[in-house]
Amino acid sequence: MDSLISKITSIGAQTLKDIDAASDLPTLEGFRVSVLGKKGSLSEVLKGLGSASPEERPKIGAAANEVKAKVESALEAKREKLEAKELEGKLAKERIDVSIPSRKLHRGALHPITQTTRRMVDIFSRLGFDLMTGPEIETDYFCFEAVNIPADHPARDQQDTFFMGPGLVLRTQTTAIQTRAMRGQKWPIRVLSPGAVYRKDNDATHSPMFHQMEGLWIDKDVKMSDLKGTLEFFAREIFGEATKIRLRPSYFSFVEPGAEVDVSCFKCGGKDAGCKVCKGSGWLEILGAGMVHPKLLELAGYDPKEVSGFAFGIGIDRVAMILNEIPDLRLMFAGDQRFLSQF
Repeated sequence: MDSLISKITSIGAQTLKDIDAASDLPTLEGFRVSVLGKKGSLSEVLKGLGSASPEERPKIGAAANEVKAKVESALEAKREKLEAKELEGKLAKERIDVSIPSRKLHRGALHPITQTTRRMVDIFSRLGFDLMTGPEIETDYFCFEAVNIPADHPARDQQDTFFMGPGLVLRTQTTAIQTRAMRGQKWPIRVLSPGAVYRKDNDATHSPMFHQMEGLWIDKDVKMSDLKGTLEFFAREIFGEATKIRLRPSYFSFVEPGAEVDVSCFKCGGKDAGCKVCKGSGWLEILGAGMVHPKLLELAGYDPKEVSGFAFGIGIDRVAMILNEIPDLRLMFAGDQRFLSQF
């Protein structure tokens, strides 16, 4: 019995010294396994417990439990010290300098059509135009009849217009918003109506869904010269101070007289026959405009002898293509990240 207890005590004393000398967690774990493991030194000694008498076994067991408790307590205390030391070293080694600027995160950007719309709204807002929106699913009346497009007009053909049901269409122009504005308030009126419009057309310069911005100014003594001055201001602000405009006679059902409006090429000024922007013509068509048709004034409840006004419609997508030299309209609706990331 004495020899077993002596061995157990000796193993305990040596293990406590080894634990105290351990310099890292793997070494400490090695000592635990070598002593307390199934094949550890303490376990091997206790295998001789079977040869001891029944009276001796409790004393040997008590001595073994005492040594085991001391070893486990020493292991736990040493483990806490080594873990704290390891964490301290790790913190010192991996210290983060919070004063260093962080990496720049990837940020998205506004779509070129949205950017162009905001620029255009800002320009006309400085002239006193208020922003107004309306429904994209419009009634047949507001989309056609109220803007002087009769039932037999080609624009109402199913090959040109998306019909949503009896008396309902996807609006073909934002002029319907202007009509609602005239019906809903007294003059003077100065409104701007940007938005998506829909027509059955699809090629490099046309899309089934595209964007327009229409302007309306109703007041006393509004003249064609006011329209020209407004459009000249817009052209210079968005294309550059040297930009000029020209008006060519044209027909639109909701204005009389009407005109197509071109701007001088901001890229070459008409001096480069190989210019990719104007194709060497020196001019770019950007919008249609004219004086509000007297019939529209009457339908809105205004007296054409008392007030007059002008209206214009600009293709936002067209302006975006010109400003950014985009060759194909369909690129802006394809959702290709490689294309959009350029803006």
